[in-house]
Amino acid sequence: MTMRGKDLPASAPISRRTMVSGMAGLAALGAGAGAAKGASRERPNILWLVSEDNNPYAGAYGDKLAHTPTIDALARQGVLFRKVYSNAPVCAPSRFAILTGLYPESCAPANQMRAVGKLPKGFRTYPELMREAGYFCTNNSKTDYNCDISPEAIWDIQGARGHWRSRPAGQPFMAVFNYETTHESRLFRPTPGRVTPEMVTLPPFLPDTPAMRQDFASYYNLMERMDGQLAERLAELHADGLADDTIVFHYSDNGGVLGRSKRYCYEEGLRCEMVVYAPPKWRHLLPVAPGREVATPVSFIDLAPTVLALGGVTQPPQMRGRALLGNRPSRPHRYAFAMRNRMDERIDFVRTVTDGRWRYIRNYMPHRPWGQHQAFQWLAKGYQDWEAAHRAGTLNAVQNRFFEKKPFEELYDLDADPHEIDNRAADAAAHAKLLELRRALDAHMIKINDNGFLPETMEGEGFMESRVAGVYPLADIMAIASVAAKGKAAGLRALRRALNSPHAVLRYWAATGMLILGAEAEPASHALKTTMRGDPSPLVRIVAAETLAALGDPAEAVDVLTSLMDEAPSWQVQLHAINSLSFVGSAAAPALGSIRRAAESEQEYVRNAARYLVAVLEGKYQPSLPIFDLKRLMPAAPTKS
Repeated sequence: MTMRGKDLPASAPISRRTMVSGMAGLAALGAGAGAAKGASRERPNILWLVSEDNNPYAGAYGDKLAHTPTIDALARQGVLFRKVYSNAPVCAPSRFAILTGLYPESCAPANQMRAVGKLPKGFRTYPELMREAGYFCTNNSKTDYNCDISPEAIWDIQGARGHWRSRPAGQPFMAVFNYETTHESRLFRPTPGRVTPEMVTLPPFLPDTPAMRQDFASYYNLMERMDGQLAERLAELHADGLADDTIVFHYSDNGGVLGRSKRYCYEEGLRCEMVVYAPPKWRHLLPVAPGREVATPVSFIDLAPTVLALGGVTQPPQMRGRALLGNRPSRPHRYAFAMRNRMDERIDFVRTVTDGRWRYIRNYMPHRPWGQHQAFQWLAKGYQDWEAAHRAGTLNAVQNRFFEKKPFEELYDLDADPHEIDNRAADAAAHAKLLELRRALDAHMIKINDNGFLPETMEGEGFMESRVAGVYPLADIMAIASVAAKGKAAGLRALRRALNSPHAVLRYWAATGMLILGAEAEPASHALKTTMRGDPSPLVRIVAAETLAALGDPAEAVDVLTSLMDEAPSWQVQLHAINSLSFVGSAAAPALGSIRRAAESEQEYVRNAARYLVAVLEGKYQPSLPIFDLKRLMPAAPTKS
């Protein structure tokens, strides 16, 4: 049965009028609202109420501190999905998957945050297919699709005017409303409300600081505010006489934004809330009876196929998900897959899978810590406190892990260890599960042709481009990337062979493996120098230069990184060079003039990465230093000195 949280007493930051009108709409949803005006008698209307950056901090999921009466009522009268996951722990790649039904890592660079993936000619998005089937489709207003689709071309109305009320009489609708109330940026200022900092219980991997507590309290209060906005929209649906003919979805576009959430492949970054309500006329389309829940893992790759099934539209073969609702819903998934590559200005590579009970994570860049400074993320005072405590040496081992290098593999028992602290990857008692999930992830990556191994702009990037025979030998790439990421001296011979490959991507991972090996890569230093000086790929040269700098020969390496930064053929290559210089340490000082110039770049990620590095090299960096341009985000917000 669905878990229900208790309401806390009194005084929410939502107007009484909002709550009264919203709850009237919910009551009508439960009881049936009479004859629908202008609604289709053959196919349901579909309403998506999409919030941003939410873990299931809702009463329906058992959170007793949450005050979310709208979401809770939808769950009681509809279906709650208990283990629902975004396909990336950040909006743009996740929204690409929702729109297209493709895994973003199968269509690089859509796997990066933020980029422009190239959708293959002939592939159509779910709103295009629904419109062809006779639906009136609107999106209000966020897009962030991470690809070369024009939003105005795929929706009947895109933008603030998007509403079912604009449709021709009698036409069924698919309407999407996006709520930014709970977006990460809303944490940058405190949000008062019924939840106060002293009421919060922090997870053990976070330090107990005033700012961290305030972030959590603000998040709960923003959730309540967003819940009230959902109630208002449902009241509109009822007032228009459409409640009896509309299936309502509420979900969040990715996981939460509190410490170690958004951008990280843990439950906090990937697990979302999702409830679906169907009025009596359409309850036969639900996978279980109203008031019950679906406990098997599902992911947002399933949303497009689900909408198409409800609209009676045939799912195109490139869409990888399965319909969760409909006359013939698909059999449940066994696993849910997700990924991370570049997040804004910081480069990383993670793949993960869960069966709902266990989570397996594979870190292909374990030499990079989880807690790489990221300008936008660090506007949250909780992250500032966390790093300040790390620098002061006051964190315990569990809390400090965020700023350390990663293991190659992680495995967590989510029932026994919901905070994902006890890595069971080396535990003999969990070895069978490790093998199962390791194999499932490998098979999935091969099946979807994961081309996220390509650093941005390298040849072969793209859904079709990576499938050209001989361009992207994925099995070989996965093999050498695993050797690289394991960081074992025994793998050096294989890395040296791959450093001579005709494929730039194999050379890239060979050089990365030597960087991960550190001092144990010394026997390959001559080969690395040859690569650094003459490889045709600047991306390979960058990694080789960083490796040589780490091996104790920084002067030439920094010169090479500086020239590659100054003369980069693209901002993506320039960003790679700045990231490498950031890990060279004080030896990067001779590049300071070039880094200062990069700090004035018009490209946001280049500018932020360079600004951070300038502050570090000049000895001026503190976690509270605003690297991100606050005026671009919140013109009235005071900057913190």
